Amino acid sequence: MTEKLQEIIDNSKSTVFFGGAGISTESGIPDFRSVDGLYNQKYDVPPEVILSHTYFMNHTKEFFDFYRDKMLALWAKPNAAHTKLAQLEKNGKLDCVITQNIDGLHQAAGSKNVLELHGSVHRNYCMKCGKSYSAEYILESKGIPRCTCSGIIKPDVVLYEEPLDEFVTKSAVRAIQRADTLIISGTSLTVYPAAGMIYYFGGRNLVLINRDSTPADSSADLVIHGKAGEVFSKINA
Repeated sequence: MTEKLQEIIDNSKSTVFFGGAGISTESGIPDFRSVDGLYNQKYDVPPEVILSHTYFMNHTKEFFDFYRDKMLALWAKPNAAHTKLAQLEKNGKLDCVITQNIDGLHQAAGSKNVLELHGSVHRNYCMKCGKSYSAEYILESKGIPRCTCSGIIKPDVVLYEEPLDEFVTKSAVRAIQRADTLIISGTSLTVYPAAGMIYYFGGRNLVLINRDSTPADSSADLVIHGKAGEVFSKINA
């Protein structure tokens, strides 16, 4: 299977990678919907509710208690998948990375052209004056993180009930439309609107690398069931 993937990458004129939470599980960050995922853990309030715009506005302290504990994995390091994707881009074999992740590990590995559909924990801004703050500042703060102007600092992540960034979304769609090869990995392809981006692909090679089956397996040209890091570690950049 990896030999076929290598052949596709080597012969592709334009390759785009689309990834989800499964890309970072090998870095120790839990995904959301697997058996051991965040959404299958027991909380007094479901994570889907906590990570919503309404909950953020109405229960801001409780939101940040959960956010610091479960979403700020600043200790995590890039794994083999992140590293190999960065190498492929550096060597001109990958146009861009489109990610649903907010952990910044693609950039930490060296990827330059990264489109973050759901934002990033590393960008935070004051809702009152717009001043920027680091993820470390949020992690070390207590209660509700406040700006020097007293405004609430909000992470630049897309919460439930919030729209995706229009510029990032349009850029991702254009990249997928231009691609000869689309490699999708680490995503269940069930979270919309991000999952719907696959329908913009009209190129030659649709590749799915995932631990579990997805709704798109039957329409893919190559399906590899396995961990992304293990698969990409066998690919020559």
